[in-house]
Amino acid sequence: MLKEFREFIQRGSVIDLAVGVIIGGAFGAIVTSLVNDILMPLVGIVLGGVDFTTLSIQVGEATILYGNFIQAIVNFVIIAFVIFLIVRSYNRLQVQEAPEETPAAAPEPSPEEKLLAEIRDLLKDRG
Repeated sequence: MLKEFREFIQRGSVIDLAVGVIIGGAFGAIVTSLVNDILMPLVGIVLGGVDFTTLSIQVGEATILYGNFIQAIVNFVIIAFVIFLIVRSYNRLQVQEAPEETPAAAPEPSPEEKLLAEIRDLLKDRG
């Protein structure tokens, strides 16, 4: 079982996934800061000084912080858009870097095809 686990860990896709998760976490922190510290204050100014993080509704003794939910949606949209741009750029680079495919040479005729071609040529010469 230890051998199988070592083989599993040594697969490139597992390591790539781990690196992606770590970088994704760091990227999430950057986007959260961008949204919280730069974009949302500007959106609040445009909307008349509204701070989304303080928006809430009191229902009985529970406080519903719908402003945090709006902020999470904005975070998601920005992250999704940035990932879209990255994937789009990557795909365009892949298309440009792909080598041009040269047409494959016609496959060598089989012995039967060669024999049939010879018979055809002989019949043409006679007729």
